[in-house]
Amino acid sequence: MYDMHTHFIPPELLTWIRDHQKTIDATWERKSPKQNEFLTINGKWGFELKESFVNPIKYLKEQAQAGVEHSLISPIPQLFMYEFSSGITSEMVHVYNQSLADWSRQHPEHISALATVCLQDPVQAAEDLRSAMNDGLKGAIIGPGLSGKLLTNECFIPFWEEANTQRAIVFIHPLLSEDPRLKQRMMPNLIGVPWETTVCATDLLLSGLLDRYPYVKILLAHGGGFLPYQIGRLDKGYEKWQSVSGALQAPPIEYLRRFWFDTVLWNPDTLQYLTTLVGEDRVVPGSDYPFDLCAFPPVALSVLGVQSLLAK
Repeated sequence: MYDMHTHFIPPELLTWIRDHQKTIDATWERKSPKQNEFLTINGKWGFELKESFVNPIKYLKEQAQAGVEHSLISPIPQLFMYEFSSGITSEMVHVYNQSLADWSRQHPEHISALATVCLQDPVQAAEDLRSAMNDGLKGAIIGPGLSGKLLTNECFIPFWEEANTQRAIVFIHPLLSEDPRLKQRMMPNLIGVPWETTVCATDLLLSGLLDRYPYVKILLAHGGGFLPYQIGRLDKGYEKWQSVSGALQAPPIEYLRRFWFDTVLWNPDTLQYLTTLVGEDRVVPGSDYPFDLCAFPPVALSVLGVQSLLAK
């Protein structure tokens, strides 16, 4: 079994965070005696430092116990650090990527990994991606945009060009939505997270970016947000409006099948719909382990999706 959506924080990065505590406004808080410390960076998106997040031995043990033979590990979105200067983020990126590359080399049969990049500086992000892939990483995890800019903004061209050249996996993973209407009942996570993916992926699809950069392998978290389940609406808009169809060479459903999707959906009927819609070769097992809202162990699927995603 594979797990293509899982996260880890290397010990070397925790050391870097403590060394730069004041610069990045890192705080640690224990909310109850039964919980581990919660880490918060710059006052945003605190998360529990579970042992499985930070202990390599425990991580590998729990993966093995769950029947996972190989994991594609990603940095965590809470540590994207896009709001900081490119200098400090680039320093963090180097530590994170190097640590994951070293760990992957130690356990190549069980681990491969994605990089994080300095997305607020797309030229630097392109260099980060190139360096990481030269060091054995498979691509990068990125957020759905930043500072009000979607990923189709022209400023991100250097990153997309490098990702296309490298035939990189680009795993788009949202952060919590900051929509002011979603401030209670865990809605920033429950619906805000998949909504951010929906907005980003719909923009990528309608923009023509998938034709401009055909060799980038875009993986969408959490089953693609809400996009696969409203694709009929996009197809209808394609028939009616030039502003929808103008940048496309085919109906939206055809572009939907050019993304990859993970299985973090918790509902077998929904997963079956997704697999029927886009094909087995576009759906990969994932868990979002070890976050609280994870689907672990991942759903066991055909290996077709993993093979197509990892193929060069």
